[in-house]
Amino acid sequence: MPAAAVPETLTARLRCRRPTPGDAAEYRVLLLDPAVQHWLRPRPLQPMHAEQAEEILTRDVRHWAEHGYGPWLLRDRATDALVGRAGLSWTTATGEFAVELAWALRPDRWGTGLATEAARAAVARARVLGIDEVVAFTVPTNVASRRVMEKAGLRYERDFEHAGLPHVLYRLPPSGGPPDRP
Repeated sequence: MPAAAVPETLTARLRCRRPTPGDAAEYRVLLLDPAVQHWLRPRPLQPMHAEQAEEILTRDVRHWAEHGYGPWLLRDRATDALVGRAGLSWTTATGEFAVELAWALRPDRWGTGLATEAARAAVARARVLGIDEVVAFTVPTNVASRRVMEKAGLRYERDFEHAGLPHVLYRLPPSGGPPDRP
């Protein structure tokens, strides 16, 4: 049974809202940006195409429907401009079921603290939902994302391979029991 869905969360600068099928164009703008793809789909992986961006949106909308939480579409509270996507979703990338904290921001918003702001909001939401097993991962050279993970309270756990590439795994220190699996 899904957790009580909170379709919108506000931070100091962000409106974090549940995505809808009507957000396909914004998902494409964000996920197909070459600078974003550099980190989400590093070489030798093939660049993402429009259909994959739309599949991610479909997966996000379905995750919300099934679990009552998921990745948010991030908008600037002052301007309503698209900032990015961030939040929580189930993953098996680590070889086990886990809730992943992930984010992707438009490059013109990098270095402004918004990824940390969104990540902290997602961690707070996980705690409210009783989700203690939260992970995040990236390629080892993504120093900015590693800093966001640390600022959001996650700690380095180990190196591992994902999508045929080396990654680093960070985990939120637990404050209770693990969540129910999907």
